[in-house]
Amino acid sequence: MDNQLKWIINTNKAKDTATRSAIVSEEIGQEVIAFHRSFEEYHKTSLHQLSHLAEHLGVGQIYLKDESTRFGLNSFKVLGASYAIGKTLAQLLNRPISETPFAYLLKEETKEQLAHVKLVATTDGNHGRGVAWTAQKLGLEAQIYMPKGTTQNRLEHIAKLGAKVEMTDYNYDETIRMMLDKSKGTQNQIIQDTAWEGYEEIPTWIMQGYSTIAQEIIEDLEEALPTHIFLQAGVGAFAGVMSDMMLRHYKENAPKIIIVEAQNSECFYKSIENHKMSAVTGDLKTIMAGLACGEPNPVAWEILKEACDAVIVAQDSVSARGMRILGNPIVSDPQIISGECGGVTLGVLSLIAKEESYAALKEALAINEDSHIVLVSTEGDTDPQMYRDIVWKGAYS
Repeated sequence: MDNQLKWIINTNKAKDTATRSAIVSEEIGQEVIAFHRSFEEYHKTSLHQLSHLAEHLGVGQIYLKDESTRFGLNSFKVLGASYAIGKTLAQLLNRPISETPFAYLLKEETKEQLAHVKLVATTDGNHGRGVAWTAQKLGLEAQIYMPKGTTQNRLEHIAKLGAKVEMTDYNYDETIRMMLDKSKGTQNQIIQDTAWEGYEEIPTWIMQGYSTIAQEIIEDLEEALPTHIFLQAGVGAFAGVMSDMMLRHYKENAPKIIIVEAQNSECFYKSIENHKMSAVTGDLKTIMAGLACGEPNPVAWEILKEACDAVIVAQDSVSARGMRILGNPIVSDPQIISGECGGVTLGVLSLIAKEESYAALKEALAINEDSHIVLVSTEGDTDPQMYRDIVWKGAYS
């Protein structure tokens, strides 16, 4: 029996999620993408059609959004970090963000007004890199904390952007608590992509920042209707906003939302199972560092508990499988270099489509020759050595 996946169907999915209040209204969505377009580094990332792979897997079409070229940082996370920092600074300047494009923040007189600001975040790599990159652009100080198990390469990527970086002896959730203790009594601006009681505004801004991805996908799909969307979840911020936007846009033709988590970090699986927000503890060991989170973002949970159709927990081998498939395309499909978090959704889809042991899951999700499936490769090879070790040597256990 193949045990690379475990899954749970969400029996509490709301019949009409379009009636709940939107985390990204049309006005906010336009505000977000306008802010991102104000960066000279902005360009729309590619939405590839993997037609030959779709034929091989027996589905109608696979659309894959490649976030490895986002702002030159190899990951989507900078979208949330930069927008939340922009909103924070606009608030400090007592200006709406619509009147605070990136060029305004780069002005010397603006920098002088913000010289006292110190940005602080906890990260496994990609979020902290986005915070550090934005801080460097604006001439701001940044302090980044990283949980145990983070690779040295990821730490060095952040340090090269001028941030102060500290590796802790704690897991992700414990490191956040340590960061909060250290920030007590300071004027640090915490830019964190998960929420807790009393800290919801900035995590919501970060989620809204990710909406640029959904807006670009919707624009590029044109009249095509996706039937399934597979979304990675660590704390769930990305999955939450993507689900919210896709279900609202497609309404009566709403796609199925499938959440994918990493082994040992299945907090949304537990939450669906327990019918309430639940955490997992321990080392959270997985090669999918960006998904190694034991506690859901409460803002994301409020969306996903009603929006998702299923939660699938994947072993590390599934991520490695997806990475290899994307790096070795069929016929004229494009080659995509996808990191550990980026490739896992395709790894999951390929097992469901081809392995008889997942026939029940395939039937439950109605994956067939009429399925048009959207995936997001959320990162490229953010740690090139680790990427090669996984795809060349199979070194992921």
